[in-house]
Amino acid sequence: MVSQGASVELRSVSRRFRAGGEDVWAVREVSLSVRPGEFLALVGRSGSGKTTLLNLIAGLDRPTSGEVLVDGARVDQMSDRELDRLRRGTIGFIFQSFGLLPLLSARENVELPLRIAGVGYRERQKRVDEALAFVGLKKRAEHRPYELSGGEQQRVAIARALAARPRLILADEPTGELDSATASVVFGLLRDLARMEGITIITCTHDRLVMEMAGRVEELADGRLVTEGRREVLERTLARERSPFAAARSAPPGEAPTGSGLSSLIGADYSQFRRPGSAGGAAGTPGQEVDEEQAER
Repeated sequence: MVSQGASVELRSVSRRFRAGGEDVWAVREVSLSVRPGEFLALVGRSGSGKTTLLNLIAGLDRPTSGEVLVDGARVDQMSDRELDRLRRGTIGFIFQSFGLLPLLSARENVELPLRIAGVGYRERQKRVDEALAFVGLKKRAEHRPYELSGGEQQRVAIARALAARPRLILADEPTGELDSATASVVFGLLRDLARMEGITIITCTHDRLVMEMAGRVEELADGRLVTEGRREVLERTLARERSPFAAARSAPPGEAPTGSGLSSLIGADYSQFRRPGSAGGAAGTPGQEVDEEQAER
């Protein structure tokens, strides 16, 4: 690990909503610790509480009871101003729907959060160039979202998160709208960020591919954490996929690409994103870009 990611801890966290005159528990008594630099996949059926848990970690929602800590600081007790600083300086977000502004180019979408955060012009341009090159889209920097494929749009979203140099990335179903080959590239990139740069990654997913690539898998069921190992989670997921009622979204066994991460395709130079004071080597050769056709097909 060449730099320090953020630690996350949940202590008996619950979140209750009121719907139709009844209490609905989205999260129930969840306790969880995530180490700096860990790649954690949260899995479970739709409605199991995965997205609610990410929102609680990010301070976008507050728990009904329990404590949420990022780097030892109580997120659930922070003021709006403190939460704003946390999300600007510590947390990066990746969404299933990409969240790109349609009238802005890829470059402008990556740059916008840096402008809002008050980062100077030269530093902004440097970070944007590095982030787009890292995800293999420097040649597509001036294209607008509607001129990009789904995989390219998601890589722009990753570049946007990465340009802020976060210590924690929260990804909510980041490959839900992507094919298996592109999903392999995206998850390979997230895995490499955790391994090489020590960034803490927490992702919600239904994709069995990420369960195989993540360093740790935890399952939520009816808002509760299921205390089982990776093998049991994978076996149950595969059983659901084999059900005649399951939607066949992945390629058949033996055809699904495994991938080795986007860094292996572009020879990424991770040193570009090293925070001041960090040490360690970086893999790859700088300046080398991904072949767009190869990455998308």
